[in-house]
Amino acid sequence: MLKMLIAVDGSTHAQHAIEAVARLARESVQVEATLLNVREGPVYYGELPVLSLEEIESAQKQAQDKVLAEAQEQAARAGLKLGESQRTTGYPALEIVRVADEIGAAQIVMGTHGRGAMGSLIQGSVAQKVVHLSKVPVLLVK
Repeated sequence: MLKMLIAVDGSTHAQHAIEAVARLARESVQVEATLLNVREGPVYYGELPVLSLEEIESAQKQAQDKVLAEAQEQAARAGLKLGESQRTTGYPALEIVRVADEIGAAQIVMGTHGRGAMGSLIQGSVAQKVVHLSKVPVLLVK
């Protein structure tokens, strides 16, 4: 059985990544997928927010749980066998690679926003960083 890590962020690109893994599982290989959602920690510009740190963390966890629940539903509808879903906070590329290593994933699958060379140059690309840092193959789905 091929263990895959699917990075999900609630975007249509992440939905396409789930569909690609489900299609692969139906057509050729047995797959166990782990869903991962990574949130960056709060960033403050200027004054501190009115909300407490606990309130911010609670809101972030709720948002992550919602993203994971929607991804789990989509995976179940597609007939994809799921392992444990995970949520972490940190720098997304580093966290994706760390969790893939931790669970022994044979491959990382993630959506890419397809900004093009100029957009990636200006904004950076989590997908590019994951490809650069990962020890295992990375499948990017647009």
